[in-house]
Amino acid sequence: MHGMLMQPQINPIALQLGPLAVHWYGLTYLAAFGLFMWLGTRRLRHEPYASITGPGAWGRKDVEDILFLGVMGVVLGGRLGYCLFYKPVYYASNPLEIFAIWQGGMSFHGGMLGVIASMVWFSYSRKRPFWQVADFVAPCVPTGLAAGRVGNFINGELPGRLSDPNLPWGMVFRGAGDLPRHPSQIYQFLLEGLLLFVLLWLYARKPRRTGQVAAAFLFGYGVFRFIAEFFREPDAFLGLLALGMSMGQWLCVPMIVAGAAFWWWAGTRPVSSKPN
Repeated sequence: MHGMLMQPQINPIALQLGPLAVHWYGLTYLAAFGLFMWLGTRRLRHEPYASITGPGAWGRKDVEDILFLGVMGVVLGGRLGYCLFYKPVYYASNPLEIFAIWQGGMSFHGGMLGVIASMVWFSYSRKRPFWQVADFVAPCVPTGLAAGRVGNFINGELPGRLSDPNLPWGMVFRGAGDLPRHPSQIYQFLLEGLLLFVLLWLYARKPRRTGQVAAAFLFGYGVFRFIAEFFREPDAFLGLLALGMSMGQWLCVPMIVAGAAFWWWAGTRPVSSKPN
């Protein structure tokens, strides 16, 4: 066990200004929103968005509005998804605690449903095709997911499963015993954050059929998260479910299936370089 890595003891509070505490986790959220704005403005140069003129033309204000609605979708959907997917009986008995977000408990899959709802509202209110909106947003999301995983790592949240003691990067996490574990937050940062971003951004830079970019995100995230879950400690109150799979993996299965199905379906639609 000699030479084992220890998780860095980083104070979750990045900055203290009198009674005001700025947490690293909050800063990672700010970074996620900033990256979305930056990537969104660059996305405006891609097709079909750069060629759309008239009332349906895309501009910076659209990126700002999508971000605002998306933040609401992430927070509301993430919290409700956690309550419904992970602890439905508890929150049915204690409904007021659904609003106690400061106690923790957010679900990515719930947040994704919230973001989809916000995109439906945006496309309806702006009279834009839903899949055009979804294709715009998808490549701008993975960097935000990567930022969130950095926050998880700093806080020592969501540690990985026990690793081989000889694994060079096996790490002891505070509050998770004295044995080395997989730094699964870093795996997720690399897989569903950076790698998914690079693949999706390169894929989206060329004209694709309407809906294929969003479908590629669904499929890609589902696959990478499914893989990462093999190294992530399942929730203690749930453990492993049917077929030895975690709740996170079961929630990824419909994402992978839907992503593949939507991608195939989108292949029958017009190439999106032709503005609507």
